[in-house]
Formats: sequence, structure tokens, C-alpha cells
Amino acid sequence: MTMKLDESLFSVPGLRRGLRFYVTAPTPCPYLEDQFERKAFTHLAQASPDALHHQLSEAGFRRSQAVAYRPACPSCNACRSVRVDANNFKLSRNQSRIVNRNRDLVRTPVEPKATREQFRLLKNYLLARHKGGGMSDMGYREYVGMINESPVQTLLFEYREGSEPDSPLVAVSLTDVLRDGFSMVYTFFDPRQSQRSLGTYMVLDHILSAEDYALPHVYLGYWIKGSQKMDYKRRFQPLEVLDGPVWRRLEDDE
Repeated sequence: MTMKLDESLFSVPGLRRGLRFYVTAPTPCPYLEDQFERKAFTHLAQASPDALHHQLSEAGFRRSQAVAYRPACPSCNACRSVRVDANNFKLSRNQSRIVNRNRDLVRTPVEPKATREQFRLLKNYLLARHKGGGMSDMGYREYVGMINESPVQTLLFEYREGSEPDSPLVAVSLTDVLRDGFSMVYTFFDPRQSQRSLGTYMVLDHILSAEDYALPHVYLGYWIKGSQKMDYKRRFQPLEVLDGPVWRRLEDDE
């Protein structure tokens, strides 16, 4: 069940007139025990969707298919939007080792079109890493919707063990291209290759390749202080957090 939400609750400068927000019914929070989450959302499939998507992303929204959403929990504001300052990013020693470990992989940007090969990789990933999670019973038709139904500029980055089209596919990132950065919507990878640290590697690869696209940021979604599931995002420094309407550097003691 959804209901209309007063757009005055959101600080989105220059938001087009007439844009409607809705809020979902409460559901159990996947990150904090004994908490319930609600999401505010609006539809992107309308006039100038890329401009609207960029505007909303700067205000802390994320995309799922043709919808932009943001947490709207009345008694909790633990979810914080974060992005990496790609222009000032420096690899740590451990991150350099991860990049070198994956030098044999070939990244290819392709149109966001679902394939059976990608879907098999996703199912193996979900079975190994998120068994019983919200996406674990996803069927191929739902996967097609997740990948294909984007009204904004989106790419799939495929990572293969070689340059041939039939080289083994080991990782995939569904990535939106904003005016000021990559937004990593969803990633998955071969869970058998844990030695590669593929999840970390894909984030590093986006940060390092952002310069090729003249993009200063990589948006990583939400971060919750004290959440083990999200703590990995602090490894990519400098990390910026959305504080009200302003993006600022996330301090070490936060």
C-alpha cells in the first residue's frame, strides 16, 4: 500500500512543479534489528528523466527500475547517502593488491540488456551470499525487468577472464551514468573466486575509470554507522556523506 507524500519533506532545489512522491507501507528493516523501514519514491519515466535522476541522486535518492526512492522512516535517519570523491581518491596498499590481482579481467560496457549468462551468475551469487534474502527467489523475467527497465542512461559493465566474447563472465555491475558520477545500482560476481575480492574490485574499477568519463564521483548508495553490511564503504576514501542538503567529507570519528 502506498500513499502520496508531501514533497516539501524533501530538500531538492529546483524540483519541477507537479512531481509527486509516494511512501511505502512499513516493512522490517534489513539492516537494523527491531526497526521498520519506509521508502519515499517517485517515477522517473517522464519528461527529461536523466535530468530528474541527476537532481534526485544529488538529494540522496537511488534508482530501482523506473523509480527513484529514498528512506522515509519517521523515527530513524540512520541511512546516509555516500559517494566517493574520485578526483582525490588514492589507492591503499591493500586496494592496489586487489587491482593487480584482477589485471587479467577485461571490463566491457554494454547496453543494459539481460542475458541468461548474467542470470546464471546472479543466481549463483545469491545462493552463496544472500540465501533467503529478498532477491533469492528472483526469476528470469524479474531479472529482465531489473536490467532492461531503465528510463535513464545506464550501462552494464561485464568483467570477463579474457577479451573473447565467450570468455568466462565473472562479475557484472549495473551502473547509471549521472552528470557528475557513476551510480552503482547493483553488482554481483562469481562467489567461487573469493581470492579476487570482486565486490571491492568493481568499486575500485569504477573509481579509477571515472576519469575516463570525466566524472568526479562514484555513488555507493546508503551507509549506516555500525552496520557490518555497509562498513566496507568507508574503505573508499575520501568518502562524502549527504548532510541535509549538503555533501561533506565523512570524518574518521563518525
